[in-house]
Parts: sequence; structure tokens; C-alpha cells
Amino acid sequence: MSTITILGAGVMGSAMCLPARDCGHAVRLVGTHLDTEIIDSVKATGRHLKLNVRLPDGVTGYQHDEFAKALGTDTDLLLLGISSAGVAWAIDRLCETLKAPVPVVMITKGMHPEESRLTALPDRVASEVKRRTGLDLRLAAIGGPCIAGELAVRRQTGTVITAHDLPFAQSLCDMLETDYYHPRLSGDVIGVEICAAFKNFFAIGVGWAAGHLEKMAATENRAFNHNAAAIIFDQAIRELMVLVRAHGGTEQSVWGMPGAGDLYVTAQAGRNSRLGNNLGRGLTYRQTKDGPMKGDTIEGAELGVTVAKTLRAMMKAGTLDAKALPLTNALLDALTNDSALDIPWAQFHRM
Repeated sequence: MSTITILGAGVMGSAMCLPARDCGHAVRLVGTHLDTEIIDSVKATGRHLKLNVRLPDGVTGYQHDEFAKALGTDTDLLLLGISSAGVAWAIDRLCETLKAPVPVVMITKGMHPEESRLTALPDRVASEVKRRTGLDLRLAAIGGPCIAGELAVRRQTGTVITAHDLPFAQSLCDMLETDYYHPRLSGDVIGVEICAAFKNFFAIGVGWAAGHLEKMAATENRAFNHNAAAIIFDQAIRELMVLVRAHGGTEQSVWGMPGAGDLYVTAQAGRNSRLGNNLGRGLTYRQTKDGPMKGDTIEGAELGVTVAKTLRAMMKAGTLDAKALPLTNALLDALTNDSALDIPWAQFHRM
């Protein structure tokens, strides 16, 4: 039995308590400063307020100011379950708390923008901790299709664990696999991470179709708008391929679980597709954030705003082909200019 400490008590980090406990590991769930009520509930009754399930026996809750206590000297694996917006906060906590290297696996979805390319978050965290503490951390990341609410009730789930150190990634697969949680191995860190992050971004586009249906005149046969969603889905996969190739990733990540699988799941429901629904109804990003999705974290939109400058610089420099990214550009324009999302149908399928 190992001891796994999870930093971040949101739905995905907390859902990972299930396979971890079912594999016999002791689990310490540490909230962020935003998770106080969740951890209070876990401590009192074991119930997670957002997942609406009782976490397994053997999961111990800790508040954010108890991270050092939870980590102790016996943590075998640290799982980072924070949002992309919380990565800087998590790095600060690691740098002030770690006294020795601890293996880390991230479920955070996002990319770090640099001047001329994007960097995977595990690489960003490892380099920053090394710079500030001198500690060399082994980092891995989990990608692929996983709805937290389904994992929390032990639905069949397949994911991908990726790391530069393949034996390390394989050891994590072995450590977490159950009869319902099926992690697979990948050495394509940048490809998996681009897919994990940008599937949220492209799910906004796929979600546009259902919202736009509400603006269209009703037909006698009550037709839906699935054809349009399928066109956008296909274009999203094509553009994921362009982004992954440009950063040295592999095509397998795009057409496998990290890309096509995760985009399919994300487009079915969730905040990113709901934003797309609202854009399809004619609202702008800011109108949606100030209205029907006030207070919601929409990681695909936040990613778009964060990486827009870098992607546009890459297109200008020719390291990305702008003509091959019409959906990307349409989404970036809508998010950064707070304008209507105009789907460029005639530019699709040209590359």
C-alpha cells in the first residue's frame, strides 16, 4: 500500500480518490483555499458536496493550510488536481513545502505560453520547482476522456498517463488501474497535453451548434443540428493535428483517447460546451460570463485568452499555418474581441 496525497478537492481531483482507494492506497485529500466547505463536509461525513457522493473510507480531508501535515514525509505520490488558473498557486505551495523530491502526477488541463511556442504544464512545474528549490521532480500527467461524476461512481473509464520517463509512467498505470479505471501508457507528453488542453477550447465550437439551433426556425420534422456539430468536431480534430505536429507531438495522441476520445466526452456536456451553446444563441463571451455562466470557470475560454498571443505569433512567424486553423482563429477572435462566434464553414477541410 502506498500513500497518495491529492492537492485540490475539486471534482476531478476528488474523483481520483476512488481508484486510489480501490487499489488499497491511503489517500489524503487537501483542498485549496476555495475548497473549505468541501473539506469540512469530507471531514464531517465523508460526502463530497460537488460530486454528490460519499468518498470511500480511508480518504482523509485536510484544509489548504494543512498541506505540509498531509504531505508529511511518507507521501509516495502527489497528485495535483488544481485548475489551470491555480498552477502558480500550486507551484508556490510545492516550493514552500517540499523538502525532498516527491513523484507528481498532474490532472490539470492547460498550456504555458512562451514567446514562440507552448509548453506542457508538467514541464513548466518541474522547471520552476527546480529553479526555486533545486529539487528534481519526476512529473507525469493524466489525459484522455474522464468525466469526474462518472469516475466517482466507478463507471468504466479509460485514460492516458504520460511522462518523459516511461518506466515511471508505467508504474503509475500499475499503481492506479482497477477493473473500471484503465490508464494506458504514452511517452508523448506534449501531444497528450495539447489535446487535454485544447479539447476544452474546441468543445466551445462543437457546442455552438446546439445553441444555434435555438435561433433557427423550427422545421416540420423537428430536425436537430447534429450535422453541423459533426463538421466542427472533424475540423477540431484536424486543427488539433496541426497544433500537435507543430510542437513535436504524435498523431496517435490526436486520434486516440487524448484527442478524439476526450473531445467527444467534453462536447457532450460541461462548461465549455455550455459556453458554446450560449455563443450559438448569439451571446458574446463576456455576456455569457456576466449572465448565465456567472462565476463559472471555463477552462477552454481561459486557455484561448492565455495562448492567443503565442498562437498568433507562431502563425505570423510561419511555425503554424494560419490557413490550416480557421476554427482556432474564429474562436480566438470571439474570445479576445468579445464578438460573435462566426463559424468559417467555407474554410474548413482545406488542408
